[in-house]
Amino acid sequence: MKFMKLGSRPDTFYTTEAVRSVSSEVSNDLIIQVKGSRYLLHKFPLLSKCLRLQRLCSEASESSQLQLVQLHDFPGGVEAFELCSKFCYGITITLSAYNIVSIRCAAEYLQMTEEAEKGNLIHKLEVFLNSCILHGWRDTIVTLQSTKAFPVWSEDLGITGRCIEAIAAKVLSHPSKVSLSHSYSRRGRDDVSCNGSESHRQKSKGWWGEDLAELGIDLYWRTMIAIKSGGKVPTNLIGDALRIYASQWLPNISKYIEKQGESDSELGEVTSRHRLLLESIVSLLPGERGSVSCSFLLKLLKAANILKASSSTKTELARRIGLQLEEATVGDLLVPCLSSTNGMIYDIDVVMTIIEEFMLQGQSPPTSPPRNKGKFERQRSRSAENIDLEFQERRRSSSASHSCKLKVAKLVDAYLQEIAKDKNLPLSKFIAVAEAIPEFARLDHDDLYKAIDIYLKGHPELNKTERKRLCRILDCKKLSVEACMHAAQNEMLPLRVVVQVLFFEQNRAAMAGGGQAAELPSNIKALLAGHKTQSKATASTIPSEDQWSVSGLKSPKSNLSTRKMKLAEDDGLDDNFPDGTEKCSTKTKSVCMIPNRPKRMFSKLWPISRSACEKN
Repeated sequence: MKFMKLGSRPDTFYTTEAVRSVSSEVSNDLIIQVKGSRYLLHKFPLLSKCLRLQRLCSEASESSQLQLVQLHDFPGGVEAFELCSKFCYGITITLSAYNIVSIRCAAEYLQMTEEAEKGNLIHKLEVFLNSCILHGWRDTIVTLQSTKAFPVWSEDLGITGRCIEAIAAKVLSHPSKVSLSHSYSRRGRDDVSCNGSESHRQKSKGWWGEDLAELGIDLYWRTMIAIKSGGKVPTNLIGDALRIYASQWLPNISKYIEKQGESDSELGEVTSRHRLLLESIVSLLPGERGSVSCSFLLKLLKAANILKASSSTKTELARRIGLQLEEATVGDLLVPCLSSTNGMIYDIDVVMTIIEEFMLQGQSPPTSPPRNKGKFERQRSRSAENIDLEFQERRRSSSASHSCKLKVAKLVDAYLQEIAKDKNLPLSKFIAVAEAIPEFARLDHDDLYKAIDIYLKGHPELNKTERKRLCRILDCKKLSVEACMHAAQNEMLPLRVVVQVLFFEQNRAAMAGGGQAAELPSNIKALLAGHKTQSKATASTIPSEDQWSVSGLKSPKSNLSTRKMKLAEDDGLDDNFPDGTEKCSTKTKSVCMIPNRPKRMFSKLWPISRSACEKN
């Protein structure tokens, strides 16, 4: 770091009975009071360089030999005043980035200008600041940090603005000069690998982000605005700098979860400061998609929930997350719910907002352009070729959007499996999240079925109507063989879903064996009447640790009575028959009209009389 020395005389200041004085053969004639400290000095060296002291002494009455001057609002305190006094006496003082702001403010207060004397202190300080301090990276940052103690004075003197401009200019001019970074030189051996080569972190073009992270939020915000306005720094480097700053200044937010019962006054100023810091970081986020990671945005959103940030901040974060939701993980989406009214573990509403934002910026799956084929092909014009090129660009963009939806569908189904464990999660919110994904985005329903199964097991209090409503989001035709086998023995599923699963699985088996797919019989359609399947899709596989078993189908006697009871309780059957005899007869007819192979599977659910089958 750079420094400058002024003056040549040795230091002769000393302290006697809490009074600072200077050794001299001339008697003292001036007492200056600075914030509780007294200085016994001489008028001549001080008044010759300080216009303010000249005016104060001329206004005071000289009734005694010692004249008292009080400087109540002196900037920089006693340290800055003493340095200015030593300069007046010609005593050597050392200037650096650490004290130049305080001395400059003190000199301005004392009016140590060229009008009082040529080559006065203000002139020397300005030369040192402009020619040395602002040319050094670390010196400029230290100087900018020191302006925080004198915000008004520093603004009026232009020190803050000049430091910010100098920092922005260095970042814009030398984005790859890592040697300028103080953090680079300070890390030294820590970032050198075992073979002696420098780590990738040192060579990063975002070297300046770590150094700027030392600034307070007000100065940091202004500095980042200046850097962004230059338009030369890539947005991903801006995002990296913001991530570094957030990781350094935002605390571990988990400790605030335990304090949510306390009022804002009990949390104190710390929470308010962190809230302001978070909102400032959000306002600095680049507008370009991908400039910051989706994981970082979701961490900011979690912090915004805990710190009770403004609704506009949360909305902006949700919008940005929606633009790149396919990059998120399930853990990222598990935003804690801090409301004490609903008792839910996770904030479902904010995730719904994110999904909606994602769906708004999507497009439909790619389609081929219409082509009119005649007997003879006409020669295509150049404009037609341009139209085809534009179409191909749109098709690639649409295809990318389609693939993103497939990833998000898989993500949402995994998210449903996590939130389904929440005992306080309402059925309506679970269904709303599941239905937020378009139909084409789920290539299979295995993960969705697993989420439904988890929800049913975690909410045994659901009645028959609610279980049917839940299962309407499931498309049985898109279940794998393993999922179908599990569903066939799932005691929690409504009977009509089990019937549908068995039929479609038998139909698929017939198709695989070279046979013709059987149409669903009319009586089974009647059994499933009112069951409106709202199918949607996500490409996913069943985890190996899942304990779905197919043994239930191999030994159906164990759950035969349960299936009988569920059949007898099914709404679709109970409402159609006035007495038990007619009901049994109709059941028998329904089974007899099913093709042979599906009939064998249905026979595991209820007994069928061969004679009754022959009659029908």
